[in-house]
Amino acid sequence: MLRPAFVVLLIGCAAARAQISTAQVLSRVSEEAALFQENLPKSLTQETLSQKAWMPPSRFQPSSGSKVVTVQRPRLVSHEVVSEYSVGPLKNSDTHNLFEFRQVISVDGKAVRTLESARRELTLGIRSQDDAVRKRMLQDYAKYGLVDVATDYGLILLLFTKRGMEGLEIKPAGQDRIGADVVLIFNWKQSSSDAGELEFRGRQAVRRALQGRLWVRAADGLPLRVQAWAEYEESKHRIRDEASVDYIVSTHGFLTPASVVHRHIVDRQLMTENLYRYDPFKLFAADSELTFTTLPDPPPVVKK
Repeated sequence: MLRPAFVVLLIGCAAARAQISTAQVLSRVSEEAALFQENLPKSLTQETLSQKAWMPPSRFQPSSGSKVVTVQRPRLVSHEVVSEYSVGPLKNSDTHNLFEFRQVISVDGKAVRTLESARRELTLGIRSQDDAVRKRMLQDYAKYGLVDVATDYGLILLLFTKRGMEGLEIKPAGQDRIGADVVLIFNWKQSSSDAGELEFRGRQAVRRALQGRLWVRAADGLPLRVQAWAEYEESKHRIRDEASVDYIVSTHGFLTPASVVHRHIVDRQLMTENLYRYDPFKLFAADSELTFTTLPDPPPVVKK
């Protein structure tokens, strides 16, 4: 009759042993962030951006001969953009921070350039390490009709390198689940806007401090998700930008972004949602001719 209680006790002990301390968790997170920082610039993938945005009513109003004025409503506009994607540092940057580089392949199913051309231009852009090149890549999005595009969120794990954590306040915030995994949640907040969100409005650039949540696997401290948001007032409107980034371990053994969901919210109304999805990342070796040689995926590990 005592066996059920004994079993429960053992399960509880096993669960307790599976938990690791906060110091161990943050140490594991910083190690994974360092591997991420080292290996992602050697990688290439294909990114698919699906955007849904509420746009102002069309100015065109067909004449119907009636004097009744039809009230035009905002339009929900959708686009899908596929790009070749990689990351790299910027020239003359003291911090050696990484930034996203991309070259558009297709927009709404229509080809813009060939895969080979996109990879060549992407390689030239990364090697130039020029911020002007990166800005031109972002301007492509506006040319194709996209609005409120958010970039570099896929790299937010870099906030949790050993150096990055020096600028964060991190506090435990309970437990939850992601799929089958029990996760520990930590609230985090930047102590300064110096490394915060960079927003471009016309010719002006503004940095805003971020805060959010870090989700790590309870068993071993592996980072699985990072959430971030910033709220501010602008022209008497309350603006909120928020993002949720899910990470997976690549076949090469380091974390890579699997998806990013970004939302731009004005006065509590969702205006734009950007969903970025990433194919599995491939490691590449670039030679002097600016061609890529794919490194083979490692063989699967067979557990005995």
